[in-house]
Amino acid sequence: MELHLRGIRVIVAGAGTAGLSAARFLLGVGAEVTIADDRFLDADAGTTGIVGADALRDQGARLSSVAALVGDDSWVATTDLVIASPGFAPTNPLMFAAAEHEIPVWGEVELAWRVDRAGLLGTPRTWLVVTGTNGKTTTTSMLTDIVAEGGLAAAACGNIGLPVLDAMQLEPRVDVVCAELSSFQLHWAPSITPDAGVVLNIADDHLDWHGSFAAYAADKQIALHGDVGIVGLDDTVAAGLPVPGRRVGFTLGEPAAGELGVVDGYLVDRAFSSADDDSSSGTSLIAAEAIHPAGPSGVSDALAAAALALSIGVQSAAIGRALRAFRPAAHRGEVVVSVDGIDFVDDSKATNPHAARAAIGAHRRVVLIAGGLLKGASVDDMIVASADRLAGVVAIGRDRDIIVAAISRHAPEVPTVTVFTGDDGSVIAQRALGSEMGSVRSGDESSLEHPGNPDDLATAVMDRAVAEAWALATAGGPRPDAVLLAPAAASLDMFPGYGRRGDAFAAAARALPGTAPRATQP
Repeated sequence: MELHLRGIRVIVAGAGTAGLSAARFLLGVGAEVTIADDRFLDADAGTTGIVGADALRDQGARLSSVAALVGDDSWVATTDLVIASPGFAPTNPLMFAAAEHEIPVWGEVELAWRVDRAGLLGTPRTWLVVTGTNGKTTTTSMLTDIVAEGGLAAAACGNIGLPVLDAMQLEPRVDVVCAELSSFQLHWAPSITPDAGVVLNIADDHLDWHGSFAAYAADKQIALHGDVGIVGLDDTVAAGLPVPGRRVGFTLGEPAAGELGVVDGYLVDRAFSSADDDSSSGTSLIAAEAIHPAGPSGVSDALAAAALALSIGVQSAAIGRALRAFRPAAHRGEVVVSVDGIDFVDDSKATNPHAARAAIGAHRRVVLIAGGLLKGASVDDMIVASADRLAGVVAIGRDRDIIVAAISRHAPEVPTVTVFTGDDGSVIAQRALGSEMGSVRSGDESSLEHPGNPDDLATAVMDRAVAEAWALATAGGPRPDAVLLAPAAASLDMFPGYGRRGDAFAAAARALPGTAPRATQP
């Protein structure tokens, strides 16, 4: 694949992590770069306040607002390529105009793929791609540890934080790109054909961006365009996706030939076992009980990571060692504290109903804290599937009433509390009508000292939500094993990100009377 970038005129849409990575690389190879971001409304007056943007301007990049470009279409005559950051949907006016004038639009991942295939950063690398509605980050993290344990130089990149272009420029050199890719990134990277890719699962998410579930699924399917396509067989949609190359499935049940699964409590490979192995039994990789995070979703992610690693020749022994040592990152099923035998679990990364359903399924019985920005996704299936595990629900965030309404329809016996802020900055807890605990509590409103500060409001709501969850957990009857933050929704209505939301949950839980530090697991 030939690629000539010197002198081409590029608009990089978005000054986030991916956009600035692309701009840095393009400037370094001699391209003419304009970075477009609506935070640059007055880019020529002083600094922008965006880390990295001012330095790139000093290196020759032009800064413009998207609104300024769209308002004057003269840019189309002086632009050879548009680089779209993941947040730019096809319906964005800038993307729409580029398509209308037949200007190529690539994402940062597409640019990275073409740069790699062209050999601009040395011998092309091995690409392993992970996507799905739920479990991407855990699977990618497991995969990177497995590949490294197998003796190969690997880096986790993409949606997990480190841009792919930056990963390919690391020293010492990275030979295996373990790329977590969102549906947004895949949409703008139609050319990639990885050595192996996996679609873990597909459920309603980001429909406001893609426009339809079919379009969302089609973008996810791009991950399967390479030599080996791996699909989650326990997910109806993922299992039904077309796989142009070799098809490998994974399941929590017993695997057939060409699959990975679980047999007698052990993860087993019946897809990549060598000819010397007994094909009827396959190769045992690790005991399911040794996987972290525990529960079905953790085992499923481990199977997917193992399949990707096996596809490039990593030995089964290395897979077992890496998975045995693996622990999930913060905000992904992390037990932050135990109170009187009940774990407080931070799964703030569960930002859609599919992920929250998996998080609930890892426990016998929970009090759930959920809510935020649902992005058009329905929570009905989550409530129906999880009703028998819910000891109570505390609903927060902008779309809290949607969650309460779903409980009322499908699980009215579940005690429910809504926590929200009043116009005066007070934090109010309201019991759902029809629950066994009555309606609005009287005399339980608390006022904030600084009601106008959004950070104070969000923290106060989480403090109250944790207190209400603890009250539900200890109200009598069968005790839950956990109070679980699995919001099923994005965080940006209240918090700057899911990490801040999880931190607020952890701080509130640790402030409860009787907290005990969580013992470090071996």
